[in-house]
Amino acid sequence: MAGKIRLFVDHPLAAGQSVPLSRDQAHYLFGVMRLTAGDPVLLFNGQDGEWSADVANAGKRGGTLAVTAQTRPLQMPPDLWLLFAPIKKARTDFIVEKAAEMGAARILPVQTAFTNPERIRQDRLQAHAVEAAEQCGGTYVPEVCALQRLDRVLADWPQGRHILFCDEELAGQGPQITGERGPWAVLIGPEGGFSQAERMRLNALPQAHPVSLGPRVLRADTAAVAALTLWQQALGDWR
Repeated sequence: MAGKIRLFVDHPLAAGQSVPLSRDQAHYLFGVMRLTAGDPVLLFNGQDGEWSADVANAGKRGGTLAVTAQTRPLQMPPDLWLLFAPIKKARTDFIVEKAAEMGAARILPVQTAFTNPERIRQDRLQAHAVEAAEQCGGTYVPEVCALQRLDRVLADWPQGRHILFCDEELAGQGPQITGERGPWAVLIGPEGGFSQAERMRLNALPQAHPVSLGPRVLRADTAAVAALTLWQQALGDWR
């Protein structure tokens, strides 16, 4: 069981490397998981793949791990962004966690006309993305960006990146995702839906592809999972 513990570290990884642990990491490994000197751990840092390591020193407030060998190379996700309007705290956490598990490369919370929360805890959401990668076996952790206004994001939108625009007004139509592989983004609206001005702007954007997510209007957190699933099956690395 101990060999399956995975830990994200902000430190270079290579054979023979010594990795220092923060107080929180030491508490998790030695206080919660009850590891002792010599026990194995799997490490990743989002850049060097996954590595095996052994506990070299174990303490209440710190410790060190000794890296032994690479177990898996870095596996990059598709070039897919998730844009979503933050909702209630627990459901926003859920969206970030599932986006990390399902292979989003970047997560962008956006402020829309009908977004309720005006602030997010970017550091807390980034920690959720790290935990999701630790638990699902990922070797890459998506960046969680600061909250930005949707209109400003669209004003600077990259010309070569397509947007899967999940439009609740299209509910009832069959989901149809077409296009080429490459840079994409999935855009999920707030609980109150997109404003007419936002919908007009998106429909006028050449890179936007309006799509229905089926016969029912989904909750925002459900819609994020559904849209990521459809995109991954059609154009992502699930094929």
